[in-house]
Amino acid sequence: MTDRIRAARAALHMWEEPCISGTKGSGAVFFSGCSLRCIFCQNHEIAAGKAGKEISEERLAEIFLELQEKGAANINLVTGTHFAPSIRKALERAREQGLSLPVVYNCGGYESLRTLRMLEGFVDVYLPDFKYMDSQLAEKFSHAPDYPEAAKTALAEMVRQTGPCVFDPEGYIRKGTIVRHLILPGHTRNSKDVLRYLHETYGDRIYISIMNQYTPVRPLPDYPELNRKVTRREYEKVLDEAVRLGIEKAYIQEGETADESFIPAFDLEGIE
Repeated sequence: MTDRIRAARAALHMWEEPCISGTKGSGAVFFSGCSLRCIFCQNHEIAAGKAGKEISEERLAEIFLELQEKGAANINLVTGTHFAPSIRKALERAREQGLSLPVVYNCGGYESLRTLRMLEGFVDVYLPDFKYMDSQLAEKFSHAPDYPEAAKTALAEMVRQTGPCVFDPEGYIRKGTIVRHLILPGHTRNSKDVLRYLHETYGDRIYISIMNQYTPVRPLPDYPELNRKVTRREYEKVLDEAVRLGIEKAYIQEGETADESFIPAFDLEGIE
């Protein structure tokens, strides 16, 4: 990506964790491009940077204010890592014009300390993935063998900035860190290792979102194990491990959640 902001959608999003979307909806801005190249990406249409439209910092600030006017519970920056300097400037501008919502930084967990420290004071809630504890899996599926170490370092900084999770009287998160883990079919051992690390390192200072919504959105002939959804038994095995570890501050998914309804249309809604 270049230094020009590119975004594909800005709208109320109802499919985040309950404390983020609630009944109001999260003011989600989906940015184009990504710092990872996960072969199973659910948002591959925009991750490659092809979809979306270039906008100015001034327009991005306007979008934040428009989402606030629509009643959003927060401003949700979805995969904005590579535009962080411009996002910070847009947030500064929007705050000067009355933006008062909490800001959620929704990312893949593959962040640099420099970026995170640049955002200190501008982000209230960090919502990173923690995809892998296995560097071989990280290389195979995301072309990033250093992912586990990078994610550990980034998460430590996120928790340092936010402290424990704080919620308002309506149950919406105002400050804190929620770590997402998407279970991949056939790889429950990696998931158990991720949960163990998160719980042993952070205890109840974070919430963990244990996700079973993996959806094979396109054929992956070179990765046959990923051409199916996670089974009920696989998800139960991971949840059993969470219980065994004593994890209490967690979000889980029930029912048939592996559905494309979680993947919005990247049709420039709210951008133009």
